[in-house]
Amino acid sequence: MAPNGEGAVAAPAVGKGRREKPKRISMEGLQRAMSDLALELTKADSKKQQADPAGGGAGKLPGITEQVVVEEARCECCGMLEECTPEYVRRVRERYCGRWVCGLCAAAVSAEADRRSHGDGGGGGRTSTEEALAAHMAVCGRFNRVGRANPVLMQTEAMREILRKRSRPNGPRDHAHGGLTRSSSCIPAITKDINCASK
Repeated sequence: MAPNGEGAVAAPAVGKGRREKPKRISMEGLQRAMSDLALELTKADSKKQQADPAGGGAGKLPGITEQVVVEEARCECCGMLEECTPEYVRRVRERYCGRWVCGLCAAAVSAEADRRSHGDGGGGGRTSTEEALAAHMAVCGRFNRVGRANPVLMQTEAMREILRKRSRPNGPRDHAHGGLTRSSSCIPAITKDINCASK
């Protein structure tokens, strides 16, 4: 439904072969319809409670005007604020060793925990989550101390780390294929073929 009733139209009236433009529903009409619907739901709910006073309201829906409690939670890794319900905060704290982490950090910690558990034979469980959380918190803490103050230094260090990993001779690529090497130049062979073809 569009705000302020824009775009909401009533069903077109079908006349004697001619079409009329659909009428726009006013905001007042929408509010009246919502009020009528709320009244009908209240009546139905009160009838249900009279019929079954000890029912406990198992199938009861929350009221239209009932608001969900939202609180701001700060990620203990990166420091980002998120608005979430207390129930969500509780579930995240249970999963991540009593610490509240935002969605991005949670994804990074989960990926790191999976990597650690598969690397250790798959028996990590809570220990791998704790280790992954500690490692991610260390990276975030270092970034917050150094990276935010001097982003060029952080980028330079990242490039240095990439080059260091790439230059290690004990990598899996070196054992599998031996790298791409050329034993001799192909230019003399091409030149010979060209000279033979031109004669």
